[in-house]
Amino acid sequence: MTAAAPQLDSRRGWLVVLAAAASMFSVFGVAYSFGAFFSSMAETFDASSGATALVFSFTVSLSFVLGLHTGRLADRHGPRPVLLFGAASLVIGLVATSRVGSLTVGYLTYAPFVGAAVACGYVPMVAMVGGWFDRLRTTALGVAVAGIGAGTLVGSPLAAALIDRHGWRTTYVLMAVGGGSLMVLAALVATPGPAAVTSPKPRALGELLRIDAFRTLYLATALTTFGLFVPFVFIARYAEEQGISDVAAASLVGIIGGASVIGRLGLGALAGRLGTLRLYLASFITMAASHLLWLGASASFPVLAVYAAVLGLGYGGFIALSPAVVAEIFGLDGLGGVIGTLYTAAAIGSLAGPPVAGVLFDTFGSTTAIVFALALSTGGAIVLAPLLRSNDERELSSARPPTP
Repeated sequence: MTAAAPQLDSRRGWLVVLAAAASMFSVFGVAYSFGAFFSSMAETFDASSGATALVFSFTVSLSFVLGLHTGRLADRHGPRPVLLFGAASLVIGLVATSRVGSLTVGYLTYAPFVGAAVACGYVPMVAMVGGWFDRLRTTALGVAVAGIGAGTLVGSPLAAALIDRHGWRTTYVLMAVGGGSLMVLAALVATPGPAAVTSPKPRALGELLRIDAFRTLYLATALTTFGLFVPFVFIARYAEEQGISDVAAASLVGIIGGASVIGRLGLGALAGRLGTLRLYLASFITMAASHLLWLGASASFPVLAVYAAVLGLGYGGFIALSPAVVAEIFGLDGLGGVIGTLYTAAAIGSLAGPPVAGVLFDTFGSTTAIVFALALSTGGAIVLAPLLRSNDERELSSARPPTP
């Protein structure tokens, strides 16, 4: 007697989805809570906005760069060992950062280790979910990446409350214990799906960039992430400078995360009806347009909350639909590696965006930094638009009867 082979779109697949969501909840709950630590760390180390923002930028950028490798490793060896390594990296990085005496050392303890944890807990898990589903793939991916939004929703306000009570150093230790434990539990469930395809020779960036559709996706992703990560670092500080309490200010990042959950689940479910690429472009446009609300918010917390919610909806769609778009265009062959390669574009935007915005913030004021985010995000939507037109033309051509 042998055990029954796992099936696509099965209950076991949904258990894997929950494990993936838990993994992403952990790593992004930590990484995207950095805004809550921003003021405390800048004050402790007497650092400028740009220098402090580099901690976040290095972390997110490294997570996307390393995602190229963790995706390929998971394609070859499965997601479990990669996820366990990520759990260890998260604990080491946060505990070490809690003891640093300078921001320079913090660059070395926080960014490489937390960045590696995010890379291990995200790309391999997304690719794993893709291998467990066929008919419900887009919906399942939306549920899995909703863990990112849930982590952002909980992580930032929780960190702010803990910092108020225990200080930022102890808070990092507490987050290390909680996040690392949850990743280990997720690893117990992490297994490749029946539709997973192992690619012995993953496609290199140069090879993929010769494909028109990939070039378009790559440039659009780089541009939009220049603007996307600016509020994750600066929205809390901006609100505090407008006289809003620190916990309420940190909750704005939580609102981005909460709204992104709606975007991930709602747009993922609608993709089958309205088209994945069409909703993907709508997400880019929503992210760009949202910055207009920040530009006019001034000291109004309700307007800032609406801004965070609108940005979160677009951001949720962007994250939920990116793997589905890649799977639709390039197939499941080495999916983890292709997703990881695409996310090196996000590494560019996340590395440069917040520090540049920080310099603009300190030198010219918040308005210039917000306009910077608006301009780059708009550029991403403009670049992506032709991909939708090309896809519509392909679908129309395939629907036409052959010419006699």
